[in-house]
Amino acid sequence: MTMASATGAHTTTRRGFWLGIAAYLIPTFPLGFFWHLTWFEANYHALGIYRPDPIIPFGLVSMLVQAAIFSWAYPRLFAASGPVLRNGLLYGLGLGLVSWSFTTLAVAAKHPMVSIADYMLLETAFTAIQFVVVGPLIALAHRN
Repeated sequence: MTMASATGAHTTTRRGFWLGIAAYLIPTFPLGFFWHLTWFEANYHALGIYRPDPIIPFGLVSMLVQAAIFSWAYPRLFAASGPVLRNGLLYGLGLGLVSWSFTTLAVAAKHPMVSIADYMLLETAFTAIQFVVVGPLIALAHRN
C-alpha cells in the first residue's frame, strides 16, 4: 500500500463517516420529532410515561452520539463494495434490533405506563420505519 492509497482510503473513510452521520440525523430527527411530538403526541401523552416538556437538545445530542457510533461501525461490519441496498437493509435490521432492545423493551420493563401493548406497538413501528430508512442511507454514505 502506498502513501497515496493510504491517504485516499482515510479520506474516503472520513467522508463516509460524516455522510453516515448526516444519513442518520437528517431522517431521524424530523421523524422522531413529528412521530413523538405531533403525529402520536396524544397517544404518548395517554401512556403517561413522558415528561410534559421534552428537552429537545437532549434528544438531538442522543441522536448525534448514535449517528457517530452507527456511522463508525458500518465500514467495520460491511465491505464497501457490497450491494448497498442489501447491506443497508441488513445493517438497518441489526441496528433496529439493538435500538429496539433499549428504546422499547427496556423502557417498557422499567417505566410505569397505562398500556405496555400500545407503547410496544408505537415504538416498534417507529423503530422499524427509522431503520428501514437509515440503514440503506448509511450504506449509501459509505459506498465507494
